[in-house]
Amino acid sequence: MDDRFRGLGVALVTPFRSNGQIDYAGLEKVIEHQIVGGVDYVVVMGTTGESVTLTKDEKHQLLAQVISAVRNRIPVVLGVGGNNTAEVVETLQSFEMDGVDAILSVSPYYNKPTQEGIYQHYKAIAQASMRPIILYNVPGRTGSNITAETTLRLAKDFSNIIAIKEASGNLDQIGMILKYRPKDFMVISGDDALTLPIIALGGEGVISVVGNALPEEFSTLVQAALKGDLDTARREHLRLIEVINLLFVEGNPGGIKYVLKVLGICGDTMRLPLVSVSEGTAKKLYQALADAEVVKL
Repeated sequence: MDDRFRGLGVALVTPFRSNGQIDYAGLEKVIEHQIVGGVDYVVVMGTTGESVTLTKDEKHQLLAQVISAVRNRIPVVLGVGGNNTAEVVETLQSFEMDGVDAILSVSPYYNKPTQEGIYQHYKAIAQASMRPIILYNVPGRTGSNITAETTLRLAKDFSNIIAIKEASGNLDQIGMILKYRPKDFMVISGDDALTLPIIALGGEGVISVVGNALPEEFSTLVQAALKGDLDTARREHLRLIEVINLLFVEGNPGGIKYVLKVLGICGDTMRLPLVSVSEGTAKKLYQALADAEVVKL
């Protein structure tokens, strides 16, 4: 099992300046906040990073800046996915992979492939990739589910498919993967709110959104759960659960960018069609942060 990806991974936001350009100074502050807070690895250009709004040139520059800021202190995972298999493979091969430790690849979205189509899609990526691959199942965004059977088939057929980020919310499905997986295959939560139950079932950690702003607090939860200290993990889960839930009421990453702005780490500008959270949600989030003793009223 690749222990580099055990624990707390964070799906990094991409900070933008008010003019819409990438805020690289803000990005460096976000990354330093992660490392000081005890994060185990970071993911660049996932959903939380608004990757679909970035140009090809921006993606290459962003990856280079993340690798430079991380300075080999923790692993870096690169998000490369899409619904055109040939284009995904081409994009994957276009990146300079020095400093990249693994690939996170979301299941094809919008065109709703069959399970055989999903299998063949990941087969092509596995055969093209020089880095380990983490599958990403998020039916709420893609419109299709990677079944437990397909996940297990991929895990058994390709040694470089090392994990799945599971965001189906289906604990029965996740339990079946955990029961029948190969011994070295990792199951990683894709839902902050389900991190504790998934680890309790045998999962290896989470790729988190809330960790952008609260890495130390969420790392405490994750590490306690992995060590079997359920009292500590439960306490931190209940402390943070309202914040976590509020992060997503107007979509991601609006909520987490608001919290990062409150903490003075980076701004909350996003690229259309995404917009900042409403005043009502912002007030609720601030109250939840105060209740969790992260900020003062």
